Amino acid sequence: MSKIALLLTQGFADWEYALIGGTAGPFYGIEVQYFTPVAGQVRSQGGLGAQVSENLDNLQDWQPDALVVVGGMIWTTDQSPDIRNLLNQQHSSGTVVAGICGGTLALARAGLLNEGPHTSNDPDYLTQNARDYAGTEHYLKSPSAVSANRIITAPGTAPVSFAAAVYDSIGMDQSTIAQFKAMMAAEFGSDLNAT
Repeated sequence: MSKIALLLTQGFADWEYALIGGTAGPFYGIEVQYFTPVAGQVRSQGGLGAQVSENLDNLQDWQPDALVVVGGMIWTTDQSPDIRNLLNQQHSSGTVVAGICGGTLALARAGLLNEGPHTSNDPDYLTQNARDYAGTEHYLKSPSAVSANRIITAPGTAPVSFAAAVYDSIGMDQSTIAQFKAMMAAEFGSDLNAT
């Protein structure tokens, strides 16, 4: 069974982890575990309180196939956790490392976005908030997730393609991924103005 680690921080973005958290286990048989830098209570941007019992030491022991860094406002502040070593260790050991929205800042700070194609909310978002980021020439202005070299990035507006890229990275069947994308896109094929 494949394993996905979801890393939450204070103020995590509710919509950025929800598709993976809500579908991976119950629909696709993927083991999902939540982690936070310090075990305990975290609160989402929308005010959801979550008690997370697993910390980053437990994450290393758990050995996930993919590590997802969920975004949130904390990543642009001085309170953002320093997870550079964790991300580099996980990536070096063969784990897929993924970041969405603010989570891409953690990947940029770890130097993981300096060499290959990637995206985020905006190129300036990376340069202004990740001092060690040196991958501007590899930045792709993309509304969807970008995946290369076991690194997945996405803007905060792309939770569907992000989830699909994470699923693809751990070897989910392509027909299942296509079905997932079609299910998530079905609403947009309808008349959103209908009452």
